[in-house]
Amino acid sequence: MRSPAERTPSTEERNRKKNDTQKRITQMKGPAPAGLKEKRSNPLFFFLLLRNSLFRGETMYHIGICDDGKNTCAELEEMILQYASERRISLEVETWYSGEDVCRYLEEECPLDILFLDIELLSMSGVQVAEFIRSRLENRWMQIIYISGNASHAQKLFKTQPMDFLVKPVTRENVQEVLDLAVKILDKRKRRFEYRSGKEYHYVPFGDILYFGSEGRKIIIKTLRGEETFYGNLKKIEQELPPDFIGIHQSYIINHDFVVRYAYDSVELLDGTCLPISKSNRKKVRERILREDDLHDR
Repeated sequence: MRSPAERTPSTEERNRKKNDTQKRITQMKGPAPAGLKEKRSNPLFFFLLLRNSLFRGETMYHIGICDDGKNTCAELEEMILQYASERRISLEVETWYSGEDVCRYLEEECPLDILFLDIELLSMSGVQVAEFIRSRLENRWMQIIYISGNASHAQKLFKTQPMDFLVKPVTRENVQEVLDLAVKILDKRKRRFEYRSGKEYHYVPFGDILYFGSEGRKIIIKTLRGEETFYGNLKKIEQELPPDFIGIHQSYIINHDFVVRYAYDSVELLDGTCLPISKSNRKKVRERILREDDLHDR
C-alpha cells in the first residue's frame, strides 16, 4: 500500500514508465542487440532475447514489480538493477501499479520468473493476484515475493506458495538475499531428466518432477502436468538424480522442493499426494530433509 506522500500515477506517467522499463535491459557482458529495444509485443523481441542469452551462455531473468506506490516501485527497481550489475547477470524489469494490470500482462504475454508483489493493492489484492497465477494460470514456478508494511500477513499466505515475505521498508540487503535464493531455485529448473521410450528420447525438467514411482519395471514420472511412463530401474535412476531427490521407499523417489509436510512415516507433496516412508529409510530421509532445509535457509 502506498504511503500518504505517494500518489497514483497518471495514465501518461504509467505508459512512460513502462516504455522506459522495457528498454532497461541489463547485459553485463556486452551490448544488447538492437532488436532488444523493440516492444515486448513484437515476437521478434523474444527470439532476439533468447538468441543473445544462448550465444553468450547466459540466462535472462524476467522480474516484475507490482505495487501501487510509485516510490516503492522505483526504489525496488534500482535495487534490482544494482544487484544485476554486482552479480553480472542479465535481467529485465517490468513495473505495474495495479493487480489487474499485472494479471492482464501475464495472461497475454510470457510469464515472469520473479514477481515482487504488494499485498495491499488498491483494488485487486496481492493475494488475489497470486491465486490467479497459481490457480488460473497454473504457474507454480514463478517466484512470488510478497512485500507489505504489515508483518502479520505472513501466516495467511501459505496457500499461494510465496518464496519469501519482505516487510517495508525493504532494504538493499533484503533484496539481494531474496534474489540470490530465487536465482538459485530458477537455475535448478534448467536441468532435465532424460529417458528413452522405444526409439524415442524424452526430456523432463527436474524442476517439474514431483516424484518417481515404480510398479515392477514400469517407472512413473509424476509431474506438475500429469504422468509419463517408461521401463527402467528405480535404483539406477536414483544414482543419476541431483541431490534434491530423496529415495523414501523402494518404490518412490521424491523431489524435496515439493514437500509441504513431513511426518515420521510419510510425506505430503504439493499436489496433495501422500507417500509412505519405509521403515529402513526413515532415519536417512529425516537427516536428508533437515539438511536440505538447512541449506535452503542459508
